[in-house]
Amino acid sequence: MGSSLMDQNYPPSGFKTTELRKNTSQYQETIYRYFLAIVKTDSPDQVLQKFRGLFIDHIEINDRAVNQALFSLVFANQEENFSHTLKRCCYILINNWEASRHHDAVRDLVSSFEAQKIGRNSHSIPIKRLKAWTLNFINSPDYEGIKLFCAKFDLEEQTWSDRYTSYLLVPQYTNLQNSAEQRQAAKVRSQELKEKFKFDLAMYTTRSQLIHKRTDEPPKNPTGLGDEVLHLIKTILLRRGPYNYLNLANIFLQQTQDISYHEFKQALQRYLVFSVNDTAFIHLIENQLSVKLENVYTDYDRLPVSRALQLRTCNRVVEYLTTEDRTTPSTLFVLWVAQNNPLTLVTMMLKLILISKPTRVHLEARIADLISYYKNYPEQECKWLIDFMEVLNIAFAIYADNVQYNLVRIDQKSLGSQTESNLDKYQIFSQLNMDNPVDFVHENLHDFLEEEE
Repeated sequence: MGSSLMDQNYPPSGFKTTELRKNTSQYQETIYRYFLAIVKTDSPDQVLQKFRGLFIDHIEINDRAVNQALFSLVFANQEENFSHTLKRCCYILINNWEASRHHDAVRDLVSSFEAQKIGRNSHSIPIKRLKAWTLNFINSPDYEGIKLFCAKFDLEEQTWSDRYTSYLLVPQYTNLQNSAEQRQAAKVRSQELKEKFKFDLAMYTTRSQLIHKRTDEPPKNPTGLGDEVLHLIKTILLRRGPYNYLNLANIFLQQTQDISYHEFKQALQRYLVFSVNDTAFIHLIENQLSVKLENVYTDYDRLPVSRALQLRTCNRVVEYLTTEDRTTPSTLFVLWVAQNNPLTLVTMMLKLILISKPTRVHLEARIADLISYYKNYPEQECKWLIDFMEVLNIAFAIYADNVQYNLVRIDQKSLGSQTESNLDKYQIFSQLNMDNPVDFVHENLHDFLEEEE
């Protein structure tokens, strides 16, 4: 390794650009196979050195076939294919390093692009082209997507949207146009961040309610709501007993079996506003959502409702509540902003995913669209959206499959009903039921050790 990529005598004289372009996929596969092989045999430092040599420093590596494959993409003048190749190679490394817990290597991979000077100055036209393509990649949405994988390690958040990386990763793994490596890496990292939030929230509720608090620093609050988060959790937990959200969902599914699709749409609207005390919000839903539901999939109105129709309809409702074009906020979402009651909207979304679990991924992808739309706004102007996101995160954590929250009365002198006026007499108890507790403790070992000190 050492000489410039374009110093060797390639391509041979008389080459034809059209011939190179015909074999693009072959050149790409040569590069993919190379990194798939060395990431399993070489140390992360060695792999990074070769990755930098090929894509960033533009110097020859110790594999002639790989060098020539990259030359061919450059001489064929196919920037789009080069960018796709570079992106997929990044995800090949990220995916493998995540699986083997080499998290620092992922951070180093991203950092390798942050150098002030990419490569060295050259009078070679191909080298200039390669350098320009690499710089274009660094300024592209593809690179922004790669940077999301450092969210777990960066101690300082740069923008308010960094707190919601678990959502921003969802479109990466739901987009079938992305490589298998990118989709897998995004799905794993998103789930890791969700599990970490659930763990941190459970730890916070336990530590913050200790009767005899120690004099050391207070427990870290994983939300952006301050001390009011405990009151919010208790408020959500009030919906326990025979009419909690999960039971209501089961009742709805039982009662809507063997009915027509038109009847299902009417029942869905009643279910979504059931037990909602916000009159203004109910009026908004009845006037706006009812019209949309009435006109959706009308060809199936007289047919028996099927699971597929249920899923598609719940997905459409999610879009009505968030964004219908996957870019700008929906009319309903904008109208809801004026109401400024995040818990009411979150409750409706929770009800949707409790009757249609696959809808959660669709919801998270649309939430990611909203975050992307507002992320360049100052945090102060997005306070309402941040409050909504925090309430949504907490509600999802409480109703997760692997965590159980309970509200327990600690003052037994005067037993009464659970109401918001006497929530101070109750404590929150949470229990994590991890599928792989050893793995999760390994990821959060620092928090466990801190608890024992």
